[in-house]
This record gives sequence, structure tokens and C-alpha cells, in this order.
Amino acid sequence: MIHSLSLLLLSQVQVQVQVPLPPIVFPAPPPLVVVEPGLQVVEDNDDEVFFHSSYYWVQREGRWFKSPHHKGGWVLVDGPLVPALLVKQPRGKWKRYRRPPPAAVIVPGPPPPPGARALPPPPPPRRDDDDDDDDRGPGKGKGRGKGKKKGHDRD
Repeated sequence: MIHSLSLLLLSQVQVQVQVPLPPIVFPAPPPLVVVEPGLQVVEDNDDEVFFHSSYYWVQREGRWFKSPHHKGGWVLVDGPLVPALLVKQPRGKWKRYRRPPPAAVIVPGPPPPPGARALPPPPPPRRDDDDDDDDRGPGKGKGRGKGKKKGHDRD
């Protein structure tokens, strides 16, 4: 009798564990950044919200949740059903992650036509104050030139 009474009491015990669902909601589809092939993360967000296989994923208190929509609808996912790509991510690595700035891209021009030759470089710019081409400078020096004034006709 005592044995059947204890079985009856055990069969009536219920255990309820309530797991709060994440209150993460985006009013519009959030900007996503590819962090590795097949895995994206919501850019510059306080929570690490991933996007993988058409679902948003987030981890809270060691439990994984997924949602098919950016407006919420999170459901708890049992550990073995969480994709390994998500499980292997270091916790906190993608928090507030921003996409890297674009790198400068140099696009080459079209190839030259057959038989085209490269142009020689342009000559150096001419100085305006050197008006003669004798490479002796701009003039007005103190040399002993032959002039018409008195005393300048000596050699």
C-alpha cells in the first residue's frame, strides 16, 4: 500500500522550467555583415544576433533561440539542433561588430591598341626669368661684358 501511494505521488509531480524568450525585435530587416561563409551577424548591435540558414539566432544564458523573422517570434532550440557553425563562435566576438571600411580599388584602363608606343615624358617646365638659352643664368651679372658706356670697351 505504501509503495503504490509513493508511486501515485511521484506520478503527479510536475516540474516547469520557464525560459524567458529574448525581447529582440527589429522594426525592419537589420543590416547584416558576412563574418564567414554561411554566417552573418547583425551589424553594430548590443546582442550577437546571427543570421544562418534563413533564421536569426541568438544565445542567452547558454541557451540558443531562433526566429524566422526580424520582428521576433523566438523559440528555444535544443542544443544538438543548433548548427555547429554557431556553437563554435567565440562568445562576444561579434558584439557591436561593424563591417570593415571599403578598400581602395584601382581599376586598370583598357589595354593599348596593337602597335601603340608609349609617349616620352614631357620636358621639364621652362623658367620665365631665363630668357636666353646660353645656360649662364638670367643676366644682370657683374661680368665684364662689352658695352657702349665708357670703360666697358676693355678686354
